[in-house]
Amino acid sequence: MKIAFWLSLAVIAYTYVGYPIIMYLLARLRPRPWQSAPVERTVSVVMAVHNGARLLRGQIEHLASLDPRYVREIIIVSDGSSDGTAEILGEVSEPRFKTIVLEDQGGKATALNHGIAVATGEILLFVDIRPKIAEGAIAQLLSNFADPSVGCVAGELVLNSAGHDAAASAVSGVYWRYEQWIRNCEAAWDSPVGVYGGFYAARRELVTQYPAGIILDDMFQPLAIVRQGYRSVLDRAAFVMDTWPEKMTGEFQRKVRTLAGNYQLVSLAPWVLSGQNRVLFQLVSHKLLRLVVPYLFALSLLSSTWLGVDSHGWRLVALLQWALWFTAAVGLRVRIPVLHKIAAPAGALLVLNVAAVAGLYKFLFTAGPLWKIWSVPGRKTESPLHLEAKRGRA
Repeated sequence: MKIAFWLSLAVIAYTYVGYPIIMYLLARLRPRPWQSAPVERTVSVVMAVHNGARLLRGQIEHLASLDPRYVREIIIVSDGSSDGTAEILGEVSEPRFKTIVLEDQGGKATALNHGIAVATGEILLFVDIRPKIAEGAIAQLLSNFADPSVGCVAGELVLNSAGHDAAASAVSGVYWRYEQWIRNCEAAWDSPVGVYGGFYAARRELVTQYPAGIILDDMFQPLAIVRQGYRSVLDRAAFVMDTWPEKMTGEFQRKVRTLAGNYQLVSLAPWVLSGQNRVLFQLVSHKLLRLVVPYLFALSLLSSTWLGVDSHGWRLVALLQWALWFTAAVGLRVRIPVLHKIAAPAGALLVLNVAAVAGLYKFLFTAGPLWKIWSVPGRKTESPLHLEAKRGRA
């Protein structure tokens, strides 16, 4: 039991603390800076949408405002929409827009593949229906392609947490800053294993068609580009704004989908676990170990509780863990202002780890394509494609 406890604690500590420190040191001691300079590149914006009528007109207006010096075409693919999305696309007359209407829903990856197939720009810019791109962000993003070793670039996501409950704010605040910091360290050393899927660009000649039904397009594409010998990097000066779910229930659903997608990624693209993946160390340490951590938390709790039967010291260790998880659970359920605020980080940790377990269950037992796990019967206008865009996916 002692071995079980200390081994669990060691892996948990490595996952959340040790690996980030290693990446920080590598980024500081062995950085690999890349060139950045103004470049002239033609851009094709590619966006997939399913039942996005509520947000679509606003996003079309936003995309139409993008600098035409760079953005030469905007491709929007309706993925089997039934809420008027296709009709809205039929009203678009701006010459830069190309619209594709798919009669049957095949998932975001299938829709993106249709957009990729007709794109003509040197750079493909993948966006979602909700994010708003800051002025000058596209030119900033493109400047990174001055380096011939760079094949994929993602921007800096700024999250709006106004009106969010404390636990959801902890995820979109402290947790996201922590996640972004790790990704920036990975990019400084080589490449991050995933990017924010609502705003990232890639050289068209390097873009790989997505496996049918894949959820984590924002992990698969950057890794596929790294596989070809190029880098995936982040530009912290290319800003994009987005809003994640306001309630922890919505954030939980988003994380379940993302974490189930990690299992699916390994299943559909097994090469990510082979020597063909130059960033295998980062993938295992950053993403895959987080799928194991929930079970190690449980093992550390149970082993210390067992040892605490005959030891006051172990009893204290067990009580501290029980207190942490009890506080987290109560903070999520009881909206007492001060308690809810204090318990929010612990609540976020609890939700993220429970979501990892639920993600495995969804991956193993979802009937049909995995992208359907967020289909809501009777509420077709609230599809995950436009309400809960990934990215990039943690």
